[in-house]
Amino acid sequence: MLFSSPIFLFAFLPVTLAGYYLLDRKFKNIFLLIMSLIFYAWGEPKFIFIMLISIMANWLFGLAVDKFRDNKRAAHGYLTLMVLWNVSIFFVYKYLNFTITNVNALFGTTFPLTKFVLPIGISFFTFQAMSYVIDVYRGNGSVQKNPLNVALYITFFPQLIAGPIVRYETVANEIKNRKETLDDFSLGIKRFIYGLSKKLILSNLAAAAADKAFELTDYSGVSAAMAWFCALCYSLQILFDFSGYSDMAIGLGLMFGFHFDENFNYPYCSASVSEFWRRWHISLGTWFRDYVYFPLGGSRVSSKGRLVFNLFVVWMLTGIWHGASWNYVAWGFFYFVLLTFEKLTGIPKKLAHTWQRVLYRIFTLLCVIFGWVVFRAPGLKMGLSYIRSMFCLNGNAFADTASLNLIGSYALVAVLGIVFCMPVAGFVRKKIPENPKAQLAAEICTRVICLVLLAISCSFAVSSSYNPFIYFNF
Repeated sequence: MLFSSPIFLFAFLPVTLAGYYLLDRKFKNIFLLIMSLIFYAWGEPKFIFIMLISIMANWLFGLAVDKFRDNKRAAHGYLTLMVLWNVSIFFVYKYLNFTITNVNALFGTTFPLTKFVLPIGISFFTFQAMSYVIDVYRGNGSVQKNPLNVALYITFFPQLIAGPIVRYETVANEIKNRKETLDDFSLGIKRFIYGLSKKLILSNLAAAAADKAFELTDYSGVSAAMAWFCALCYSLQILFDFSGYSDMAIGLGLMFGFHFDENFNYPYCSASVSEFWRRWHISLGTWFRDYVYFPLGGSRVSSKGRLVFNLFVVWMLTGIWHGASWNYVAWGFFYFVLLTFEKLTGIPKKLAHTWQRVLYRIFTLLCVIFGWVVFRAPGLKMGLSYIRSMFCLNGNAFADTASLNLIGSYALVAVLGIVFCMPVAGFVRKKIPENPKAQLAAEICTRVICLVLLAISCSFAVSSSYNPFIYFNF
């Protein structure tokens, strides 16, 4: 079920909110769990059994880790079993066919492919389940004796299918003790509307432009102008698609009394590649940082070789987390090279002059765009072909009638997308005088804008065709 679908907007969400606030507090978690399971089962009911098995297994692992807390060896053993269990399930459904295909190609074998279908959201709920047991092991959250509470943490519908990856320590207390407020509910509605409009207005329109090039089966005939413009549009599409979903998830959480951490912080304003990854998909970056990078030793290691190894492990895992395809592996390796370069040289901190910092910002943004090209293309070979077309290396023209018509049709979308990549709302907010009348006028304007955005978004939701969020695929 999509947040942007009519069934969610006009049926599921109103019913869930009404039921939640009409029920006695002791029934609220059970009700949210039931509605979350319905939300997940709406698309593929058969996958719900995989999730329920994951929930029960990780609940038992959490109990075991807590029970043997004083026996470090036993607790660590159960933690290791938990990691192996989750990674095994994850591997079978997401990477087994990819592995078989490559083994067959490499060794000339004929192992048959499995008929497993990738469960929706497995990358997200698997990482959340692992977070629960690891945080219990580290003492960053209390163990949940009631399996229904663990089930709610893992399945809570706002963040279930496409994140953000909510760390257990973030909501451990709110699962059993939370307080809903009118201010949070109001802020949640605003945040949800902002996210909805990002997806249905900006992202979907940018997608319509990007697909003009990326959906082709041969990129050699794409002009350089079209290739660059469509790469820019895809960069805008994926930002507003994923950050829009995160905004909606955070807003929905607030409506039910949960406070999720931010997942995006204007990443295209970054001054370096390292900063980009501190601003983009923050929940995934911090998950790998705290659960993989730091345990390996992080940056505080005795040799540069070990630092490079730690970065390599993290970025290979980050790449393949997104999907079983060589272009995701290449995408992860690309960022490994860039971040290793920045770590070893410290270049972002050495840029003393404004012009140097400006040039490095441009370099960073270009790297991100090239990365998205490889990410979006149907395969690594196609991604490299697309990049060649960007530089007229495929025997293609610099511009043609098709590219000029496309740019003319979607120029406004691109301009609006670029503007809203920046913290426009924060800039405007700072300019509002600190007096009651000005603040009241600003609040009225905000509500009017929200209503207009909601009306436009709902009209798009009703009239547009099925257009899922990009990260549903992961």
